[in-house]
Amino acid sequence: MKLRRLLSFAFVFLFGLFVAVSCTPNSGSSGSTSSEASASGPVAIGFSAWPGWFPWQVAEEEGIFEQNKVNVNLTWFDGYLDSINALSAGQLDGNSQTLNDTLSIVAAGADVVIVLTNDNSTGNDQIIAREGINSIEDLRGKKVAAEEGTVDHFLLLLGLQKAGMTQADIDFQPLETGAAAAAFVAGQLDAVGVFAPFTTQALERPGSKVLFTSKDFPGAISDHLVVQRKLVEEQPDTVQALVNSWFATLDHIKQNGDKAIDIMSKRAGVSVDDYKEYDAGTTIFSAEDNLKALEPGSDMTSLPYAAEQISKFLQEAGLLKQAPDLTQLFDDRFVKAYKAQT
Repeated sequence: MKLRRLLSFAFVFLFGLFVAVSCTPNSGSSGSTSSEASASGPVAIGFSAWPGWFPWQVAEEEGIFEQNKVNVNLTWFDGYLDSINALSAGQLDGNSQTLNDTLSIVAAGADVVIVLTNDNSTGNDQIIAREGINSIEDLRGKKVAAEEGTVDHFLLLLGLQKAGMTQADIDFQPLETGAAAAAFVAGQLDAVGVFAPFTTQALERPGSKVLFTSKDFPGAISDHLVVQRKLVEEQPDTVQALVNSWFATLDHIKQNGDKAIDIMSKRAGVSVDDYKEYDAGTTIFSAEDNLKALEPGSDMTSLPYAAEQISKFLQEAGLLKQAPDLTQLFDDRFVKAYKAQT
């Protein structure tokens, strides 16, 4: 499975244009097109491999979209990068993606809106080290791999920064996450940055340990439903139905746990037991959590504050060339409407 990526401004802009015609989704629904087609057909929503997004599969299989009177073409992407580019190119009406990636594509010119927070990563993104490495400082001069530009690369940089270090203090190895996990298990690396389910694979190395996780940086990695602004402006009822469907799905999962977990674990390609282990590392947001996160604040649990800090961090790290416009990034009216009616 490909991963949630942090895309640089130049890469998103150039590559997004290049794949505008060629990018096609993988298994699942046949990839529908842009929001221009949504008025007369299904709304195209993308998602990929992350525990906080698998509930969308439950919504589809259990008929929850239909119950909320919204026609959805739910499109699975084996490659998260492909979903980002499909949204940027207008091939999707909405996508499940991180705050970090959303800042990157907004800086590149995408006109999108965050209407829902699915979850926060609270442990499922991990920096895992071999035996003998017991602190972040012990990484100095060691071979450490992560997929360059991913949120796990971002997490690695945050950990180094906390220890008064930079990427220059380690021997950074830019590897695709699956390859990085395999190389770590094979003893070719000293540490690796991965997310579930690759965390399970990496920890198969004897003596390996979790050095730090996203739980140590609350709010640093948040995941969202991001939609085209055009959809918000022209079809607000559709957006409302999507938000309502999400919360209805969370209720359905609570009431039908075993069946729902079976659906999600199959979509993830892991066993039910493995999937259950990921639950603690992903904090799913209720409607109340959504509204609280959108309040102004002075730490990373406040999304407006987090967006400003992440934007600055990405620029300083060279992953973002210019600051995105944050003034219209968040739209809480749909969650508020859902909360009011329930």
